[in-house]
Amino acid sequence: MEELVKYIVTSLVDNEDEVKIESTREGDSINILVTVAPDDVGKVIGKNGRIAQSIRAIVKSVSAKEKIRYNVKINK
Repeated sequence: MEELVKYIVTSLVDNEDEVKIESTREGDSINILVTVAPDDVGKVIGKNGRIAQSIRAIVKSVSAKEKIRYNVKINK
């Protein structure tokens, strides 16, 4: 799932080298933390958070059959 999030985020930002994806497991959920350059935060979040919501919806739909819940957080 990290690869999917990294692919989406790197296609949105200008500084692809500064994209960092980390995941931590807490019980039956996995938290995916996305860190990008300060100039690219707005491109990943989008107007009114629409791009961030879309990324979360894609991850949720891909992982629908799994019993693991994925949470995507964008580090500001």
